[in-house]
Amino acid sequence: MIKLIWDFRGPAAKKTAEHHEIHLKEFIVAENIISDSTGNHQINDLHSIAYLVVEKKDMILVRDLLKPHRGEIYEK
Repeated sequence: MIKLIWDFRGPAAKKTAEHHEIHLKEFIVAENIISDSTGNHQINDLHSIAYLVVEKKDMILVRDLLKPHRGEIYEK
């Protein structure tokens, strides 16, 4: 599994990450992507992330369409 991550910075980072997660969930349904999870996490007051965990076979498609800022191997 691959965790694709979008970084948001600034005073509105937390709200932006929360909103971005909504769109990630919509994308999963629209594109019939198998996903282990989505989420958002506040790193600090000025940095939050939204993420989407996908199977390796779907990573290229999602990466090219949604352009995450980074990714990492995801292990449960």
